[in-house]
Amino acid sequence: MIYVSFSILCYNFTMKRILIFFIFLFITSCIGKNTKIRYISENDIILAFGDSITHGVGANDTESYPYVLANLTKRRVIESGVPGETTEEGVMRLKEVLEKYNPSLIILCEGGNDMLRRIDDYKIKENLRSMVRMIKEKDIDVILIGVPKPGFVISVPNFYKEVAKEFNIPYEGKILKEILTNNSLKADPIHPNNKGYEKLAKRIYELIRENGGL
Repeated sequence: MIYVSFSILCYNFTMKRILIFFIFLFITSCIGKNTKIRYISENDIILAFGDSITHGVGANDTESYPYVLANLTKRRVIESGVPGETTEEGVMRLKEVLEKYNPSLIILCEGGNDMLRRIDDYKIKENLRSMVRMIKEKDIDVILIGVPKPGFVISVPNFYKEVAKEFNIPYEGKILKEILTNNSLKADPIHPNNKGYEKLAKRIYELIRENGGL
């Protein structure tokens, strides 16, 4: 009778250990799935790619979001913004920039100039898809920033979210709308001021941390 009780006790103890082990495996696997970008080391480069918002129009050079982001992350952040650039021009420019800097992470923020020129949404989406695909083929992580469409009611087109979902990449679709609908955060109707760029940089920094980059 004592022998049987001891055997049952050992069996229960073993089963508990097995159960704990599988719970641990499940938790760690879930953590891995939630991490969408790789850790950015001190020697890695973050590339901010886009148009005038990336360039920092509306503020001084030391107030642009890439400059502020560099201070927050303690990483090298390259500002590669071309004022007036459309997504089609971005597609043509991107390959050379990737080869030049070989970044670990790209912050992609484009599309505003397309919308100002009333370029078809489908064309903008396809150009964004082309850029994200090009980046992913180089095994580089990317964060997509949604740009609001100018108008009486400012909103971010759904195609930004659709592209991010398709490629399973981190996406921020609210911050630029918040900035560009607040007069205290913008230099003109389509560009943030220094406070707006600081707010944008802080949100991108948070997004990088949330997704395992820092």
